[in-house]
Amino acid sequence: MNQLAPFSSSILRFIRLESTGGVLLILATILAMVAANTPLADAYCLLLETPLVVTIGGAGIDKPLLLWVNDGLMAIFLVLIGLEIKREMFEGELSSLDRVALPAIGAVGGILAPACIYSILNWQDTPAMDGWAIPVATDIAFALALLGMFGTRVPVALKAFLLALAIFDDMAAIAIIAIFYANDLSLSMLITAFVAVFAAIGLNRLRVTLLSPYVIVGAALWVAMLKSGVHATLAGVLIAMCIPLRDDKGESPMGRLENDLHYPVALVVLPIFAFANAGISFADIGISDLTNAVTLGIALGLFLGNPIGILSLIFVATRLRRLRLPEDVTWSQLTGTAFACGIGFTMSLFMASLAFEHADGSFWAADKLGILMGSIASALVGGIILAFSLPRNTRERQG
Repeated sequence: MNQLAPFSSSILRFIRLESTGGVLLILATILAMVAANTPLADAYCLLLETPLVVTIGGAGIDKPLLLWVNDGLMAIFLVLIGLEIKREMFEGELSSLDRVALPAIGAVGGILAPACIYSILNWQDTPAMDGWAIPVATDIAFALALLGMFGTRVPVALKAFLLALAIFDDMAAIAIIAIFYANDLSLSMLITAFVAVFAAIGLNRLRVTLLSPYVIVGAALWVAMLKSGVHATLAGVLIAMCIPLRDDKGESPMGRLENDLHYPVALVVLPIFAFANAGISFADIGISDLTNAVTLGIALGLFLGNPIGILSLIFVATRLRRLRLPEDVTWSQLTGTAFACGIGFTMSLFMASLAFEHADGSFWAADKLGILMGSIASALVGGIILAFSLPRNTRERQG
């Protein structure tokens, strides 16, 4: 029996693409590190601080290049996240309760445990507590890239489980951004944003399947949210949810946009984001930075919090709710995958940029150090466990 049969070809293409994107993320990170720790450092900082101004009439947006990357390009990324969540809810891994239950339970553990570890270590530091959500995030590109290293040895059910868990993690991250990282709200811009959302919903209800009207409304929504105090990247998710799943001919406008965005996001948007945010200079870093509570909270939250939270809740669920692990997936393989969920990287960097957006820069080294330490440790341990727990060949897995 073909092991891939239960899973849609779109999911398999997504897994392969995300694995390739993970390799590019590694290269972009290395380039950022080189740029930040060589004579190129000044040019690197100057590039990120270059102002970019867009004006229409008397109104305009004036931001440094780094914020255009974080607020603009990442909005495109969240469009893709929104499309993937909607597709999986209606037609994919989140469309049936038996496929959803364990990944959802695991995701809850992967959110609560890292946040608790970080909070325990930083409880008495009010500014530092803004970073509690940083170790909650999972970088699906890196996690799938880790599994992709083992090729056909990895059961597709295990990859699908990781994908579903990451989708729930993304949904939680979206909620965290909307609730906890809004600042200096502007009522007039919020009203404008609501009008744009209702316009997009109206397009959906009128069964408008051309994508250009949604792009125009989405751009207006992004500007309104940028100036409202609610993080602008959420515009991407909101507009994605309004794009029709099917038209009258049974074709998928949402699927077309998702396919159009997959390659530029995985191969361009996320590597650019990694290059812009992963550059950290080690010149002035000492023991105090390595033992900083923020650094340790993020690193331990990623490295220990994710596997502890995911595995403990799934273990309880399998004992109390009579739920079972996916077919061909063992506890040791699940353990390696749970450690892979501790690879936060781009998503954690994104959450850190929001958490400490208005800080005085005192956490600049600590948050990136913690993300790198926790992500690297998670990748190494997860990879070692998977190397020993995965079957050596297809025949062994089927047997």
